[in-house]
Amino acid sequence: MNTFHPVFVMKVLRRKRIVLFIAYILLLILTMLNLANYKWTKEPQQCNHQMRSTPYQSRSDIRYLYRSSMPKKRQLVYVLTTWRSGSSFFGELFNQNPEVFFFYEPMWHIWQKLYPGDAVSLQGAARDMLSSLYRCDLSVFQLYNSPGGKNVTSLGLFGATLNKVSCSYPLCSAYRKDVVGMVDDKVCKKCPPQSLRLLEEECLKYSTVVIKGVRILDINVLAPLMEDPSLDVKVIHLVRDPRAVANSRIKSRHGLIRENLQVVRSRDPKLRRIQFVDPNHKMNKKDGSDYHSIGAMEVICDRTTKTLRTALNPPSWLKGKYVVVRYEDLVEDPVKTVRGVYRFANLSDSHDIESFALNMTSGSSSSSKPFIVSSRNATQAASAWRTVLSYQQIKQVEDYCHHAMTFLGYERVKTAAEVKDLSKSLLTVPKL
Repeated sequence: MNTFHPVFVMKVLRRKRIVLFIAYILLLILTMLNLANYKWTKEPQQCNHQMRSTPYQSRSDIRYLYRSSMPKKRQLVYVLTTWRSGSSFFGELFNQNPEVFFFYEPMWHIWQKLYPGDAVSLQGAARDMLSSLYRCDLSVFQLYNSPGGKNVTSLGLFGATLNKVSCSYPLCSAYRKDVVGMVDDKVCKKCPPQSLRLLEEECLKYSTVVIKGVRILDINVLAPLMEDPSLDVKVIHLVRDPRAVANSRIKSRHGLIRENLQVVRSRDPKLRRIQFVDPNHKMNKKDGSDYHSIGAMEVICDRTTKTLRTALNPPSWLKGKYVVVRYEDLVEDPVKTVRGVYRFANLSDSHDIESFALNMTSGSSSSSKPFIVSSRNATQAASAWRTVLSYQQIKQVEDYCHHAMTFLGYERVKTAAEVKDLSKSLLTVPKL
């Protein structure tokens, strides 16, 4: 046949296309294999040189993205709360449990890195971090590390020096996770910093992961996590009388300056607000700090109310996965509360944990350090706001928070004399 015949030419071209297609497929397979073996680091890969190892290698490579889900579904718990609600003590009830891998305020890293972003705009990033941590993927902390900074270690996480896992064997020889008792942060600071990879491996050993956070403002933000069939997330909503929260925020205002500003920036400028102080009062610097401390309560209570409305008529993703705990009930009967919370979280109760809760709420003094968990007279502390806040401040908080207070069983006061009458309880039966 003539080599220039059209039929012959078409057959040759067809064969070439088949060969080229097969070559393309082979090249694609080889490329994917190379990517799967590629180590992602800040260092560029050098030809004919061995990759220099780093203390921590991110797990965000192709093998991790396409890995199968964890074979055993574990119990995941989120403690939804706000600042100055007794959450540090409540978190210790999980930090002390030998079955629990506990994270203390991990979203602090987001708020510090993305400051001065307002509280509402940071909700999505906070949820994404939770999604990673519940899978024991700690590489997310690298995203909020300083540019060019060293790799984050176990001691670089917020609250690490009070964490029983970080301060106990096998990560550190200072303590044992199965022995109930507070750790000394001065001792834990001497623990050797461990890579996040090692901390991830330790996380995977635990049957329960609990995260306590104050930076998720509304439970509806967590809906995608709670709907995820690969996760089993339950929410414990720790609440406290908003007037007590406001009083504690004022007391701790110097430690909450940035957080107060981030929350206040989320306020609706169109809402009517009652006057903060008497017209004849001359504002000073302290009043400005108190203004932000109490002003933040508007956003906090608004989001709390949204959460409570959702819980009263729960969607399918929330049914059986949500419980409210009042701080006042916790300190009034800590043993009963611990038993109920542990039952909800599918945890084993113990005499040691109950004794710990009882001892921490029945101390003879009140702590002058607002961010430190210590034994104190918690019942007395719960009503301290009635002797400290002015009547004007109380009415302002009630104006912001009356919907949430109604749901949760906190009575509003009618007169200044009623505030000072400590024999009258302002607690009623909550609607939840």
